[in-house]
Amino acid sequence: MTDAKTPQTREERLAARLRENLHRRKAQARAMATTPESLPKSDLSKSGDER
Repeated sequence: MTDAKTPQTREERLAARLRENLHRRKAQARAMATTPESLPKSDLSKSGDER
């Protein structure tokens, strides 16, 4: 990328952090999409205790 001697500007640092965050969020979204739901809907409702 850039030389270690050349300090990055604030905009360059922010842009790099935004790219890292985007990659992390995309990976998280892909993992969530491939993982089956941990709790089925029927488990979320109260069974036997209806009021």
